Amino acid sequence: MNKRLSKSEFKAAIESNIKTLYRKTIDEATVDQVFQAVSYAVKDIIIDEWIATHDEYEKQDVKVLYYMSMEFLIGRTLGNNIINIGAIKEVREALSELGFDLNAVEDKEPDPALGNGGLGRLAACFLDSLATLGYPAYGCGIRYRYGMFKQKIEKGYQVEVPDEWLKNPYPFEMKRPEYAYEVKFGGNVRVEKKDGKDVFIHENYNSVRAVPYDLPILGYKNNVVNSLRIWDAEAITNFSLEHFDRGEYQMAVEQENLARTIVEVLYPNDNHYAGKELRLKQQYFFISASIQRAIARYKEKHNDIKKLHEKVVFQMNDTHPTVAVPELMRILLDEEGLNWDDAWAVTTKTCAYTNHTIMSEALEKWPIDLFSRLLPRIYQIVEEINRRFVESIKKAYPGNEEKVADMAILYNNQVRMAYMAIVGSFSVNGVARLHTEILKKQELKDFYLMMPEKFNNKTNGITQRRFLLHANELLADWVSKKIGSDWICNLSAISKLKDYLDDEKAAMEFMDIKHRNKVRLAAYIKEHNNIEVDPDSIFDIQVKRLHEYKRQLLNILHVMYLYNKLKDDDGFDMYPRTFIFGAKAAAGYRRAKLTIKLINSVADVINNDSSINGKIKVVFIEDYKVSNAEIIFAAADVSEQISTASKEASGTGNMKFMLNGAITLGTMDGANVEIVEEVGKDNAFIFGLSSDEVIKYEKDGGYDPLEIFNKDSEIRKVLMQLTNGYFSAENPGMFKEIYDSLLYPDEGGRADIYFILKDFNSYAQAHERIDKAYQNKKAWARMALLQTASCGKFSSDRTIEEYVRDIWHLKKVEVKMPKNSK
Repeated sequence: MNKRLSKSEFKAAIESNIKTLYRKTIDEATVDQVFQAVSYAVKDIIIDEWIATHDEYEKQDVKVLYYMSMEFLIGRTLGNNIINIGAIKEVREALSELGFDLNAVEDKEPDPALGNGGLGRLAACFLDSLATLGYPAYGCGIRYRYGMFKQKIEKGYQVEVPDEWLKNPYPFEMKRPEYAYEVKFGGNVRVEKKDGKDVFIHENYNSVRAVPYDLPILGYKNNVVNSLRIWDAEAITNFSLEHFDRGEYQMAVEQENLARTIVEVLYPNDNHYAGKELRLKQQYFFISASIQRAIARYKEKHNDIKKLHEKVVFQMNDTHPTVAVPELMRILLDEEGLNWDDAWAVTTKTCAYTNHTIMSEALEKWPIDLFSRLLPRIYQIVEEINRRFVESIKKAYPGNEEKVADMAILYNNQVRMAYMAIVGSFSVNGVARLHTEILKKQELKDFYLMMPEKFNNKTNGITQRRFLLHANELLADWVSKKIGSDWICNLSAISKLKDYLDDEKAAMEFMDIKHRNKVRLAAYIKEHNNIEVDPDSIFDIQVKRLHEYKRQLLNILHVMYLYNKLKDDDGFDMYPRTFIFGAKAAAGYRRAKLTIKLINSVADVINNDSSINGKIKVVFIEDYKVSNAEIIFAAADVSEQISTASKEASGTGNMKFMLNGAITLGTMDGANVEIVEEVGKDNAFIFGLSSDEVIKYEKDGGYDPLEIFNKDSEIRKVLMQLTNGYFSAENPGMFKEIYDSLLYPDEGGRADIYFILKDFNSYAQAHERIDKAYQNKKAWARMALLQTASCGKFSSDRTIEEYVRDIWHLKKVEVKMPKNSK
């Protein structure tokens, strides 16, 4: 196996761990216990490489990236770690000889509940690529105890329950209490004169201790191990005996309760003031701790804090970490003694910002009263940043108060975080070419015109090592047999598969692998949903965060439309289709949760109607996450990427499906545009309004969906079924809110703001093309193989190299293991 550990030694390590951890022999051990034992044995190998990596970083005094993100959706790590140390075959054999199956052992690992959607999975892919490419980096986030939530579906409704991923010890994490830092909230700021300078003293605050846990992030077979540093919160004083003795039991544990609350859940419901306050606390908590540690690490070797940017770069993944700008200023001003101009020069050479949203309403804003009360010193700094920036706006646009209103960081009793991120950063990047162009021409046009040198594009990517090598072992092996294994670290090499596009034998092998993966997913659905689905049907899949702009509603309305045609039109036929959904809706997002209920209500009716002869099945996969995503991507025939054009920043699910040979059904939105460029428009099913058309409609006040409702009887029937109880006999008015949103103006005076009815017929026609295309097995196989052969551009390795070249300017490090190590 790994050069430094034989198979017999590895077996002995497992048996020793079982003995030490559980006082059992291997014959008595459960699969859960074997998971722990195997993980610790693998971790023992990793730690040697981890130490060697950081020794090399210290020796070379490298520049380090700190990638700041509220989410890191890393997925199960045991299998990935075994692959990356180059020991998958040997570990499988070792476990088999001990009487255990590696797949069963891997299934005992909980998905670390450190993220939810594409933002967090992108961050995880980036960490994988950084380590594989040999670049020094830390991921910086929060050690959520319960994640966002574990999704249960009960009577068709989403129910949120805690995700207890830390119920048992997580074997790959390592607590680092020596790097703990205090983080302060509330209180007041007093100003004193000292040596003729104002000194700002923060007092009467509450505080918690931020304690880091490090998770190893392994490069692929290169000995490099970076760290994901997730911060836990502990009380400065766990227990007040004085309060307890007075009978003030709540006061006795007040600090402990504050600490626990901060790290309890990802994205607490912010439909109320307490939720908003908690979310801002979380953001400041991990940012303050991360920056304090980064500066302390820098000062271990360097005396001149003004050169911080030469050795440190902070990348803010969306607006959530934007408090990094004023927090870095606070430390430079109050603790390092720099004047404003010098501190600002350091900050704006050290911080960089990735924008992940086009929609202005999604650009984070905080009420000033909340922000200033919770972070009084930070708010003072934000006020001064804003004052100076407003002066520069007035200088650039004399007498134009509208520009001040449009661009000021503080305006209308709000702190506009995206604007602070732009002003405080040296780089602002979008995540797909179309997204970046819309930012420059629409949403952030004023900033682009004022500071064009900051703006750049970095189209997102995914790691092929997770989403092909690990997730689709059958296809990965087949690809390597056909073209060699270079694609594992150089995905552009996968284009060599194009030599096989017209090789009928190769195409049939490819489709046979697809079918076997469909059988695997069908078994998962039978086990978890108790629904029988046909692996010979078209697997049409939409899995992603549930949001109105992603238009899961368009998908299920079309399913209703097809069902109606099967019921009403004896002459209508269609190739059997299995529609698979997977999505979590934010706990406070009522309409998104109602859409989940609609999907499940439609599924209940259709799946139990024998009259349609199994032509349609509808499945909602509960608790969508990385581990079941890996099974889903490998089995997909059709990849639904149907967001309203101009709304999706990039998407990365589209790339994972493409990598696994699924064909895109989508709008020309986000990275779909670049996917279509790679495969050609004839090898994707594109429909709907363009981004320019959507933007024009929005400028002109939208369109009238009632016209479509009145003219199109088939659409009208579908919508009436939302209100007549056809899919909700127990409560006919259950889906009236959805019906109203599609036909009648909202508070802003617009109906159907995501153009579902406007795009409906174009979407239905695209499905008709799919139905016809799938029946030509030879042509479909060629098209599916072309997807995998054309996905080279969409590796996160390529994305990271572009960040390094244009923004981070990191140096690759080679790690060689000493001969006497394990």
